Amino acid sequence: MSLKSILREIQDLRDGFGSMSRRSFEIKVSHHHRTRSHGVVLDGNSRRLDVLLQSKWASIPSELLRDIIQRLESSESSWPSRKHVVACSAVCCCWREVTKELVKTLEQSGKLTFPISLKQPGPRDTTLQCFIKRDQTTCTYCLYLGLSPNLVENGKFLLAARKFRRATSTDYIISLDPKDFSRGSNTYVGKLRSNFLGTKFTIYDSQPPQVGAVASTSRAGRRVGSKRVSPRVPAGSFNIAHIGYELNVLGTRGPRRMQCTLYSIPASAVEVGGCAPTPTEFSTSISEPLPFSSLLRSKTAVADCSTACDESITCEITKDAPLILKNKAPRWHEQLQCWCLNFRGRVTVASVKNFQLVAAADPSTLQVEHDKVLLQFGKIGKDMFTMDYRYPLSAFQSFSICLSSFDTKLACE
Repeated sequence: MSLKSILREIQDLRDGFGSMSRRSFEIKVSHHHRTRSHGVVLDGNSRRLDVLLQSKWASIPSELLRDIIQRLESSESSWPSRKHVVACSAVCCCWREVTKELVKTLEQSGKLTFPISLKQPGPRDTTLQCFIKRDQTTCTYCLYLGLSPNLVENGKFLLAARKFRRATSTDYIISLDPKDFSRGSNTYVGKLRSNFLGTKFTIYDSQPPQVGAVASTSRAGRRVGSKRVSPRVPAGSFNIAHIGYELNVLGTRGPRRMQCTLYSIPASAVEVGGCAPTPTEFSTSISEPLPFSSLLRSKTAVADCSTACDESITCEITKDAPLILKNKAPRWHEQLQCWCLNFRGRVTVASVKNFQLVAAADPSTLQVEHDKVLLQFGKIGKDMFTMDYRYPLSAFQSFSICLSSFDTKLACE
């Protein structure tokens, strides 16, 4: 039997069990007092079939199982075919453990597989090319992985964000589900909060970026009321970064200047041999691979935001100095009469939102390491934007930084 035949049979069995479970539930609801015994019989059949499934697939010799998953993982290198790798991890506990062991981190493989990949640093030698679709009617933003360098209309859905206006701030709730932006849901991964002027932003993570991180205790960083959160979902939010845009008191239009202080990443991460924290699994039930099982169609210097932010929500996550990113200064083009940056063909529309971020220069390190563009964002259509990122940034951190560029900045322009 071929590997694809095995995967099809697994999917058919899972669909069959799901329909049987639904029928059992419907019988219990519609004939609760008269047919309770039928529900028990169906539940028993479901358990027996589940044991059959476990015995059929979990009894495969470990050497053969590892060889099957390893061959599949190496051959299915990109989406949408990579969804078969995720399907293997959903067969049973034995298959899941082997799949998690064989699938390497994003930094090592350069492949997005499980949802946790969205919080892992990107590859060191290449950039991951993504794009963002904006829906102004619903105030939502969807992040997709580009499946082709020249085509951005279809892609693999990664993250979604929705804008919520408050009296004194604006929140961007980031979720794994484009239809569920509840902070009490297990699909919630973090949020971005701005001040009233739109010049200062704070990124909150739903889980600690490393062991020992302290959750924010301020009202701004609080996730949601504890009564609304499941016991499996932590109620805290972790302050991992601040973004600052310079005030433009003269009112003259020009390129924005921004600075990002990433408390979850040490400054040494951009140096040769440096490393950034790499989570391997979610601390909640969010680790289930369901959101990744299908393919969807998819102007002047900035003040130091680490000193301007509220001390009550600032937590020291790394022992080393935090990584500081600044936007690459554009050059004035005399013939075009505009500010220009080299986006290598990835940006086609001039916009004040466009930027490239590099590490802030340190005299004690090699300058070449600080000239690398770690994140670039730019406009290619009315509601289409590209987002390319690399190590040590993750997709979640990069997406959050790009969302800050969308927000209205009353004091900047």
